[in-house]
Amino acid sequence: MAMASALFMDLLDTSALGAALPTLARQFHTTPLQLKFALTAYLMTMAVFVPASGWLADRFGPRRVFVNAVKIYLLGSLCCGLSTSVTTLVAARVLQGIGGAMMTPVARLIVVATTPRERLVHAMNAFTMPAVVGPLLGPPLAGLLLEVANWRWIFFINLPVGLVGIFAVLRFVPRLRHVHPGRFDWIGFVLAALTIMTVVTLSETVGTGLLSVKGQIILLVAGLTFGTAFVLHALRTAVPMLDLRLLSKSTYRASMIGGSLMRFSISAMPFLLPLLFQIGLGWSPVRAGLVMTGMMLGSILARFGGTFAIRLVGFRKALVVTAFFTAGATMIPAAFRDSTSAIFIVTTLIAGGFFRAAHFVASSALAFADVAPEDVSRASTLSAVIQQISLGFGISLAGLTLYISAGETGRLTVSNFTWSFVVLGAVTLLSIPVYLGLDRNAGASMRDRRESLIR
Repeated sequence: MAMASALFMDLLDTSALGAALPTLARQFHTTPLQLKFALTAYLMTMAVFVPASGWLADRFGPRRVFVNAVKIYLLGSLCCGLSTSVTTLVAARVLQGIGGAMMTPVARLIVVATTPRERLVHAMNAFTMPAVVGPLLGPPLAGLLLEVANWRWIFFINLPVGLVGIFAVLRFVPRLRHVHPGRFDWIGFVLAALTIMTVVTLSETVGTGLLSVKGQIILLVAGLTFGTAFVLHALRTAVPMLDLRLLSKSTYRASMIGGSLMRFSISAMPFLLPLLFQIGLGWSPVRAGLVMTGMMLGSILARFGGTFAIRLVGFRKALVVTAFFTAGATMIPAAFRDSTSAIFIVTTLIAGGFFRAAHFVASSALAFADVAPEDVSRASTLSAVIQQISLGFGISLAGLTLYISAGETGRLTVSNFTWSFVVLGAVTLLSIPVYLGLDRNAGASMRDRRESLIR
């Protein structure tokens, strides 16, 4: 729970900021679609700096790195709350991203490193619980703060949470010792950073008119060049910044690929739904936030039954079934209109929250099923990078479909959101063939002890 405070702050901020985009757009005299760079800039920064987190944790100790990362994150939160323009807000989010890059993956590393394999499903269930509550508590909290205070408190609220988290870590988390990781892979770090920045920038600008076609082609060629150079370097280096050889393990590879496709909707829904409710349907931030708590209720229900379902049907079937129903729950909001029953809307959000959370209970644990203890740090780092990139792509894809649908006027109506939800649901369905490729007994070693899964 001490470690999970990091995920809580991270995802609470992102979801609350998404809910406040219409208000911030008015405050800074811009459009919500332009302001979404405040979301993707954070995710891109995390993806760039996460590769260094594993090496830093092994070199200086996970607990020390985690505490200092939280301090940087809190400083970034303070700067976000004091921002006076879009530029200063994005810069402050970049500072937050530097702290978050070392905060979240190192927290996961500590949990995985200190938990026996047969208890890992149970541990990841507890560890990710605040990570589920955070993004789902964000919209109603943002709505309340916008009603009684102002948007700045979305960031200021991190300060007491972070300070309590630091105290809890120093009080309860043990010191972990690792073998010296060797020299820092500067070449790998730079190549990975350049690849991520060019690819994310391209995803943010394609189809929006923000960059010429020639500029987009240059970015594409640069991204492919940097990416190819990075892959060749990573496969030839004994201790690379990101160990791509871990993807040779079928369980880890399936979790990374399938989980990435699922995360498109995970990141896009907190971005799309507040815009749909507040701009498309004309709801107040408070009403929109309260309705979105339906996803939180579904996620909490999944936490109680997720590990039990894995024990009954196994990882493979659990992942396929939850991916299918998550795709359906992602597409249904495309039909939301003024006449749609509030009960139907809330029920849909509850179902979506339930199946998404159940999916990631299984996916997060399966990723480390066949990873050797000495590879946990590198596996956690690679997982965090892939996660941040996929989250950024989800928001970019949602923004692109909205931009194309809105056309030259840029005005958003209810009908403009239809294709965004349909496309995201279709992307989610693509994860099913990935999971069907798993062995039927994948992750069986983590289901051997009945009591460890249902306690």
